[in-house]
Amino acid sequence: MNPSTAQAQVVVDELARGGVRDVVLCPGSRNAPLAFALQAADAAGRIRLHMRIDERTAGFLAVGLAIASGRPVPVVMTSGTAVANLGPAVLEANYARVPLIVLSANRPYEMLGTGANQTIEQLGLFNSQVRASISLGLAEKEDDGSYSRQNSVWRSAVCRVLAAGRGTRSGNAGPVHFDIPLREPLVPDAHVGEPLPEGRDSGRPWTATQYATLDVPLDIDLSLDTVVISGHGAGHRPELATLPTVAEPTAPMHGPPLHPLALSLLRPKQAIITGRPTLHRQVSRVLADPEVTVYALTTGPRWPDVSGNVVGTGTRAVTYGAPTAEWLDHCRELDERAVKVVRAELASHPKPTGLHVAAVVMDALRDGDQLLLGASNPVRDAALVSHPRPGIKVLSNRGVAGIDGTVSAAVGAALTHEGRTLALIGDLTFLHDASGLLIGPGEPRPRDLTIVVANDDGGGIFELLEQGDPQYAGVFERVFGTPHGMDLAAMCAAYRVPHRQVDPSELAVELTGHGHGIRVLEVATERSSLRELHATVRAGIAG
Repeated sequence: MNPSTAQAQVVVDELARGGVRDVVLCPGSRNAPLAFALQAADAAGRIRLHMRIDERTAGFLAVGLAIASGRPVPVVMTSGTAVANLGPAVLEANYARVPLIVLSANRPYEMLGTGANQTIEQLGLFNSQVRASISLGLAEKEDDGSYSRQNSVWRSAVCRVLAAGRGTRSGNAGPVHFDIPLREPLVPDAHVGEPLPEGRDSGRPWTATQYATLDVPLDIDLSLDTVVISGHGAGHRPELATLPTVAEPTAPMHGPPLHPLALSLLRPKQAIITGRPTLHRQVSRVLADPEVTVYALTTGPRWPDVSGNVVGTGTRAVTYGAPTAEWLDHCRELDERAVKVVRAELASHPKPTGLHVAAVVMDALRDGDQLLLGASNPVRDAALVSHPRPGIKVLSNRGVAGIDGTVSAAVGAALTHEGRTLALIGDLTFLHDASGLLIGPGEPRPRDLTIVVANDDGGGIFELLEQGDPQYAGVFERVFGTPHGMDLAAMCAAYRVPHRQVDPSELAVELTGHGHGIRVLEVATERSSLRELHATVRAGIAG
């Protein structure tokens, strides 16, 4: 077989041996050898192949597959701008520690700088955003016509890529750029029957890599008035089970729940960060308070410290002392008050908002469900109307908290989940990645994905920020509100995805059932009163 075909087949074989189960492929010419090899592996049942025509959505489909399955997911594309389109997904994977493998085909390196078509300096394109940039180099037949010496180099490189993506040696999973220059011919030879250069026996990967153990104990006295801030990517901390916990929707609830809006009424002496806090200004103010002693517990080598106030870091707490009954009672009372006020204000508010939709969705969740939240208002709304609970997996692209790729990530997450997957997103987020609904005939499709779109015809989150102050009303609507007037039903029809517009009560009924494939439920909401509603809620909690 020709060199490019041999190399591609070895790479795909070793990916499957290394535990890869899903691969996303975008069509192209330079990546044709990989496409042929992936199609063969899919037909043999070794991997599940997902075809997408847009590299931007393909990258986030791979992110969704990876965060839901915990496995590395390669996304394969041709050379040139196709690789650059992976930028947003790579950034998200970097900061969210997702094992995304960007497997880019390239022109032979001697063509760089010659003016050759579709040829760019793509190796190193992602710079510091990837855990590693690895190139195979051009495949060449050896003197005896075989690939026996190169076989070991190719397979070893694949294992190195997967280890870097998983973070097996570093404790820091993340994206990897795997660049493969390929020379014509880019299609298999007409004759067949040449054996593939062999891998290890029994289907083992070429190089075995054990997960590194990062164990950094940190002594913490729990007798001080302490709150836990459970952020995105946090691992469960049973040693903190007695402590009031402000948990983001994607994070575990270590101890008794504490509503984020109740935090501003407390004066903790100590705060313990787990994971990476990405929501709530109330949390940021506590962590920046010089009178509060802050510790950070993380599962990897890095720790969050936006204010520079952390005094100690570790991977687990060695605790002594115990919180006082007075402190625990006070936190519990404030949490109960906050929950009651939020629900009462929602009940009395005259028009449905994104908060109302979030309340319906969170109340409809049941054990075994998977939920993906849009990274703008939906994840914040979910945090205000509910607490995380066991038995429900909650995902969100909180690495860099962009709205791009959310529909694709939801599809990817649903493709790896046996039960229901619900996605709660805003209208701008939905429109930004509408092409994520484009799934070709015969491609793997989610069995049960319901996408709930809270449609307030624009950017509701900006109503709650500084630019939403009434003094800026003259410029707000066009440059921040960004109304679009889009007919979501017509758009869904173009993608052949069932759509229904419902009110909150109808949504509650719809969410007692299943998606039976992909469906979109749209709820018309109102954003002009959001600022007032949030202010009323905060005032009610403050008493």
